[in-house]
Amino acid sequence: MSDIKQVQEEIIDEFSILEGDRESTIFYIMELGNQLDEFPEEARLDENLIKGCQSKVWLTTEVKDQKVIFKADSNTDITKGLISLLIRVLSGRSPKEIIDEDLYFIEKIGMGNIIGSQRSNGLASMIKRMKLYALAYQSKLNV
Repeated sequence: MSDIKQVQEEIIDEFSILEGDRESTIFYIMELGNQLDEFPEEARLDENLIKGCQSKVWLTTEVKDQKVIFKADSNTDITKGLISLLIRVLSGRSPKEIIDEDLYFIEKIGMGNIIGSQRSNGLASMIKRMKLYALAYQSKLNV
């Protein structure tokens, strides 16, 4: 498995092909969301909702072999695409990797200019929640 920096560089390369075209970028983000694994209906609980997102975003986690596995879904296509990018970068990593890593790809692909301030706040909430889960698992696993 590639390390987090390699995955971020892959994402930056993919988005560079779009040359900052807003419409193409949004369409691509929505396409990425369609590639998420099926999210179980029984996990669509209020306790799994990420607060601070304009859209509904459900996030669940589990640990396998001391790696955090994230699953998510959203009721909007763009937000589903955004969480899919975060899952691509952070899922399957150790809690320490998730906590320590700077997610620079978001700025490099110009995401703030594309999604606007409301969704940017939601994206920050998604990242915060994922890092909080990692922190909780880190203390639980004593790693």
